[in-house]
Amino acid sequence: MNARFAFPARVLHWLMAVLIIAMLFIGVGMISTAGPAYPLLLAWHRPLGIAIVVLAVIRVVVRLTHRPPALPADLPAAQVLAAKGSHYLLYASMIAMPLIGWAMLSAAGSPVQMAPGFVLPPILPHNALVFGWLRRAHGVIGYLFFALILAHLGAALFHGLVRRDGVLDSMASLKRR
Repeated sequence: MNARFAFPARVLHWLMAVLIIAMLFIGVGMISTAGPAYPLLLAWHRPLGIAIVVLAVIRVVVRLTHRPPALPADLPAAQVLAAKGSHYLLYASMIAMPLIGWAMLSAAGSPVQMAPGFVLPPILPHNALVFGWLRRAHGVIGYLFFALILAHLGAALFHGLVRRDGVLDSMASLKRR
């Protein structure tokens, strides 16, 4: 039995953790300012979102091709269900949030500029009503995603500091075997 996640899964996990936390802080900064920092935050937010969705798809492929380590045999069924369900929700959020953002901007008629001269094509037609609905969904899912990340962190710390059952260790090290 494999006691750790595969090396690519661990690298992707920690790289995406940094990107997602940065993205959440940038997003909060964007909604809390209308000042001169807004364009800079937006310029970072868009390419980070696209990077996250690309890495999330790669991560799903890695997850499907590399079996994760088993959870502890003595873990209560409710915790096993919560662990599996929260991981599905994390993956769904990592993919849905950037796609909703892209769709939202498309519906607003705003180009998704990744870099000077590189603009993503719209994925929805211009529609103010759809833009408003997607903007609300992007914000609500963002807060839920943040809560899910906090729960994930709390569970990791519980396994590492209270149960000491190896679950945290299975993802914590970036060293190869």
